[in-house]
Amino acid sequence: MKTQFYDFKAKTLQGKEIGMDTYKGKTVLVVNTASKCGLTPQYEGLEALYRKHKDDGLVILGFPSNQFANQEPGDEKSIAEGCLINYGVTFPMFSKIDVNGPDAHPLYKFLRSELSGVFSDKIKWNFTKFLIDSEGRPVKRFSPTTKPGKIEEYLEKKILKK
Repeated sequence: MKTQFYDFKAKTLQGKEIGMDTYKGKTVLVVNTASKCGLTPQYEGLEALYRKHKDDGLVILGFPSNQFANQEPGDEKSIAEGCLINYGVTFPMFSKIDVNGPDAHPLYKFLRSELSGVFSDKIKWNFTKFLIDSEGRPVKRFSPTTKPGKIEEYLEKKILKK
């Protein structure tokens, strides 16, 4: 049987393992994050998007990664505190992972193989976003510079049912 989004598991910042099947029936936006990046203010837009559409079935999953210019050097506790204190993040955040290379988290290997980027499947920078529909199908990859507002426009046109 073909691998699907719901087959994967990941650890939260608090160390609890969660199966992606927890999010069955929801539209999921998976984002690799960093707290010391020029794009870090996107946390604010992502949180606003989450709060506005969580009752419509949207969930955002943040995956901190330190693979780009050492922009997520902290441990899970400091990442959690930074997300909450600086941006009021309430969407699920997971433990720090690799998104590229031999040690890349299996979920990211899957997402990259399903939705290749420009020129390669590699994640180019922090805040690359993958949209998974409510059936668990990866449907769109957004670049790091795509702001949450643009994603909201896409969601409202193509995905979320009002």
